[in-house]
Amino acid sequence: MTIVTHGEDDRAVLLVHAYVDGELDPANVIALEQRMAAEPKLAAEQARVVALRRALRERLPQEAAPPSLEARVGRTVGLTAARARPTWLALAASVLLAIFASSGGTWYALQSPADDGTAEAVIAGHLRALMAPQAIDVASSDRHTVKPWFNGRIPQAPRVIDLAQDGFPLLGGRVDVVGRTPVPSLVYGRRQHLISLTAIPDASVAIDKSQSARGYNVIAWTADGVNYWAVSDLNPSELQTFARLFRDAPS
Repeated sequence: MTIVTHGEDDRAVLLVHAYVDGELDPANVIALEQRMAAEPKLAAEQARVVALRRALRERLPQEAAPPSLEARVGRTVGLTAARARPTWLALAASVLLAIFASSGGTWYALQSPADDGTAEAVIAGHLRALMAPQAIDVASSDRHTVKPWFNGRIPQAPRVIDLAQDGFPLLGGRVDVVGRTPVPSLVYGRRQHLISLTAIPDASVAIDKSQSARGYNVIAWTADGVNYWAVSDLNPSELQTFARLFRDAPS
């Protein structure tokens, strides 16, 4: 008989809290998300923590730190009165830098007014697809099958290109949600890797960026009024090649 200890449960709960705080590495993020999908108790804990944090932000006023806090921190870390001001600023900068690095600085840097949370949404869609039994809603390498499948499901079917001859075969497509709007995502393969290419029509701001976040590479560009977001754990060079081939391919 297998006995599950409270220690194991407590550790799982702590991992959920670290997940909400953005403190887990990409491998543990995927593992924990899979576990939360299978264990309602952990999923409920995540929802509870997120709701609590939101309530605290909305209901508790922002208060300035008491004047004595700086002096107490200075005494704790051994600062002298003569050096308190410059060293305090250096300490604050070091703490902020550590927080930035440990909580996913590259992820924060990826965000900008131009993408308005789009990067987070498309990476989340890619992760959900990887955790699902199938990463696609329509499985086909025929663009004449994939493109019509989107008709009636979203307002505008995407441009579909088959890049099998270049080593990036079309695997199919699915519908993701970005900003409460259903959008098309095409799925391509490259050896054992998957590439999600999300097409967001009616682009108001042109983009052209290449960055990494949460262990995934992201390339975004604008063409013909559509913002394209390619996401994969494929190495940056090959993902850049995919993006170039897609942009240059005839429709």
